[in-house]
Amino acid sequence: MARYRNKVAIVTGGGGGIGRVTALRLAVEGAAIVIVDRKPREARAAAAAVVGAGGRAIAVPGTIMAEATARHAIAASKVFGSLDLLVNNAAFTIKSTIAECSSADWDKEMDSTLKGAFLFSRAVLPVMVKQGHGAIVNIGSVNGLKYFGNPAYSAAKAGLLNLTQSIATEYGRHGIRANMVSPGTIVTDAPAWVERRKKNPQLFKKLTRWYPIGRVGKPEDIAAAVAYLGADEAGFVTGANLVVDGGLTAGMGMMVDEMTSAPKGKRRNS
Repeated sequence: MARYRNKVAIVTGGGGGIGRVTALRLAVEGAAIVIVDRKPREARAAAAAVVGAGGRAIAVPGTIMAEATARHAIAASKVFGSLDLLVNNAAFTIKSTIAECSSADWDKEMDSTLKGAFLFSRAVLPVMVKQGHGAIVNIGSVNGLKYFGNPAYSAAKAGLLNLTQSIATEYGRHGIRANMVSPGTIVTDAPAWVERRKKNPQLFKKLTRWYPIGRVGKPEDIAAAVAYLGADEAGFVTGANLVVDGGLTAGMGMMVDEMTSAPKGKRRNS
């Protein structure tokens, strides 16, 4: 496929996990990629991986909370041409409960997950308005729809959905679309998952029982959704939230199993 031939994408948090796989997916489809990551080594390694796969990429190390990083990313995109897609993927969480989450923790997680997406979106929007086209895809989470732990992160992801809708509504007349992808559990090396797996090495295996599709997700699942929403074929899709969660939020399968496993002759509540 070549849906992104002659197109340019910025991917924040592109040094690893979902961001890196998304950058590679977009590059395979023809996009030139600007990879933004707070870890310089990871940013450069991801850019090198794109180039090694036959694509074009530039690494922009820096924190998404600095407006200067957004300016540098936009400047880097001009090396390739227009700026067609922004993928706001960077996020951070580590505190699993309200009791664990201090005021400073709350600010850090909200800034990393929501404010950074706002700053990058606000920076690229004037460029896209001038072009008369562009797309923004925000990486949300099922945590923004229901509570699965990590309160600050969950609140930030809920806010990200509203930000997505705000951009779609305000900038649609300029030919700009904004959508969100909300993943379920995705196997990555994110700090929160690393900590959890230290305590429970079989965590991902145990979590599969909650997923109707019978497995947890892969970064490739999310990259495919991003590639669709950012492409011209999704030209009439804006303000949407594409939930990619293996059926997790469709219903609680384990609860259904409990209710429907009553011995014969027992009355079941509807």
